[in-house]
Amino acid sequence: MTTKYLHLLEFDKIIAMAAENCACPEAAEMLRNLNASTTTEEMREALRRTDAVTSLLIKHGNPRIQGVQNVMNIIRRAEKGGMLSMSELLIVAATLRNFKHLNDWYGEGQETEIPNAEALDRVFYGITENNQLSKTIFECILSENEMADTASDTLYDLRRKIRAAESAIRDKLDSIIRSPSTQKYLQDAIVSQRSGRFVVPVKAEFRSEISGVIHDVSSSGATLFVEPSAVVETNAKIMQLRSQEKEEIEAILSKFSNAVAALQPQFGYSYAAMLELDALIAKGRLAVSQNAAMPQVSDEMRFSLKKARHPLIDKKKVVPVDISIGRDYDALIITGPNTGGKTVSLKTAGLLLAMAACGFLIPASEGSEVCLFRDILVDIGDEQSIEQSLSTFSGHIKNIVGILAQAAPDTLVLLDELGAGTDPAEGASLAVSIIETIRETGAKIMATTHYGELKVFALETPRVQNASCEFDVESLRPTYRLLVGVPGRSNAFLIGEKLGLPTEVIQKASGHLSAGDKRFETVLGQLEDLKAEIREDKEEIERLKYVAENQLDSAKAERDKLIQQGQNELDAMRRKAKQMEQSVQDAAYALLDEMKELQKQENLSASQKAQRARAIARKEAMGITEDIGGSGEEKQSYVPLTSAKPGQVVVVAEMGCNGTVKSAPDKNGMVEVLCGAIKTRVPLSGLYEAVQQQAPKKKKQTIVPRSSGSSSGRPTRSAAMEINLIGMTSEEAVMEADRFIDGAVMSGISPIYLIHGRGAGILRKAIRDHLKRHKSVKSFRSGMYGEGEDGVTVVELK
Repeated sequence: MTTKYLHLLEFDKIIAMAAENCACPEAAEMLRNLNASTTTEEMREALRRTDAVTSLLIKHGNPRIQGVQNVMNIIRRAEKGGMLSMSELLIVAATLRNFKHLNDWYGEGQETEIPNAEALDRVFYGITENNQLSKTIFECILSENEMADTASDTLYDLRRKIRAAESAIRDKLDSIIRSPSTQKYLQDAIVSQRSGRFVVPVKAEFRSEISGVIHDVSSSGATLFVEPSAVVETNAKIMQLRSQEKEEIEAILSKFSNAVAALQPQFGYSYAAMLELDALIAKGRLAVSQNAAMPQVSDEMRFSLKKARHPLIDKKKVVPVDISIGRDYDALIITGPNTGGKTVSLKTAGLLLAMAACGFLIPASEGSEVCLFRDILVDIGDEQSIEQSLSTFSGHIKNIVGILAQAAPDTLVLLDELGAGTDPAEGASLAVSIIETIRETGAKIMATTHYGELKVFALETPRVQNASCEFDVESLRPTYRLLVGVPGRSNAFLIGEKLGLPTEVIQKASGHLSAGDKRFETVLGQLEDLKAEIREDKEEIERLKYVAENQLDSAKAERDKLIQQGQNELDAMRRKAKQMEQSVQDAAYALLDEMKELQKQENLSASQKAQRARAIARKEAMGITEDIGGSGEEKQSYVPLTSAKPGQVVVVAEMGCNGTVKSAPDKNGMVEVLCGAIKTRVPLSGLYEAVQQQAPKKKKQTIVPRSSGSSSGRPTRSAAMEINLIGMTSEEAVMEADRFIDGAVMSGISPIYLIHGRGAGILRKAIRDHLKRHKSVKSFRSGMYGEGEDGVTVVELK
């Protein structure tokens, strides 16, 4: 695009605003030399990259990159064998750190959904990090002139020796300047340095009293700076160490320089990618500040800008306009009163199209459409322009001559105040002729004018459309709205009347109008009224559409929520069913194993085997029913107690049994409770009162006898009398058995059955060793036939 025309559109100001956002001066220079896209696909790709960067900025903020410049000159010098300075190495390290920060920033974007993120892949894939070299340089070089002691072991040792020698010299010189015998010879009791050596200020007249080397004389000659003989050797040693220190620093810098030289060519690619990203980020920051959006790109020569705003006018003051050309018409003639916004509309269209061609997002609503013009040819410049520049008729004609020479189907022509500055009749005729000539080239046209002839031309010519900038006659102020399809009225009579022009003057002026002019003004008034009504209806339709869309979105969200809730509940039921299935399957396998064991016992008759099988099946069925919550027994709920009195029956949560309160709570809230034969003290918060949720059904209470005999010679065995310890560790099994025995003692149950299985016998041995020492155990034995034999220990309690 021609620079002169872009300057008239003030595109250079957009570039300057973007360049201020660049971290690196070279990236800012790239923006200042930015060229427009040459193909539609290149334009789309540039807009996608800017849109992706803008989305990253909005979601993850600015990347932490440091401004660097002239890095490639440093790299090239290192490649040629030059030794880099500390400041140059710090610039290289800062650049390498920028590479890392950019990649980290892009990585954050990949974790979230970023539109058009794939458009940035090519740029970011060109960045190669070297975090180790960057980290090492920053650790070793503290500033542009200071190397860290830890840069090498040799440097650390040299500096340690230097500090020790300097400390010894200072101690020696301190003793000299504080000695009463020498103080009278000194100008001041201080130690200073001259040429890197420690000296003391000696009065000139006492030079012979302090032996040593003179390194400097004061300007007055009254003071000599003498290095005492006692520290000459140590000073010389320090100078030698300083020389070695310098050599070691140069060796370190040389090593770093070689490492930097080895970075090429990857460093060059990475640096170019970093500058490109810096420029893209600058575009993105500008887009965020302008609340800009990415337009669609058309392959045809047409554009449609919706709610477009001029980016150089305060977005709080600018009035958005809708501008389109190329679909229903190829030329737009904008008319209306001065200061009504005609020129701003013209510049808005041209500037936004130029921005899009250069990869900038535009301050317009999403859904806007742009196209790639080879050039935007502009003739703007009068008292109404943004820059307040003044142009003569001859100047206009000179510009239009150049425009006519370049106009083509892939160009957009913007003409401001076409035909102004000369005789109205001739100017109007010339304006019509110029527009017709440009249209013959196939170029798209936007032109502003005050001539009524051009309004008629637009009404009568196919694919030429009128537009006007709205003017509020009541307030005598322009609204800056662009009304497409309606030619503008001059409103001269109405404005004059509002400003106090005498009525007779208005009437006389009206009488001078021809009948045709009067009818034309009347028609324009009717068109404006009709357009206003249509606009109000359209706004109401848009409002209702917005409300309906919001309600639909809410209904969809509620539907999705209910579907998700139902899905979650279904998944939970499926998991529960799976667990129940697994439980039943495990029980079935256990039952099958016991049946197989039963079949192997040859000393039992068929009837005994059948009886035993029924008992096993009944027990397993009861266990399965309990596992899936089908026991059918009434459940109790417990109400926590806030007070307790002697004789009250309570439930002791810790022991899981009923008890009787023996004494009221003491000052610590402890209550004495009798549970069976055990008297204990528990906190009041651990006591509950049992309350049936439903009236309990009357049923005969089953009493578990403590006797060891029954009609069959052994006690009736129930589920409450046994515990399964199979699969536990020895420690876990002993703990569970101990807890079960305590419960059985409190509930008066005996005997009890500890099921530990046969296996290697480790669990059985651990349990029985514990039973030997248990104070509540009277005796124990292995299970008999039908009781589990060696896999069960039967315990008789006291």
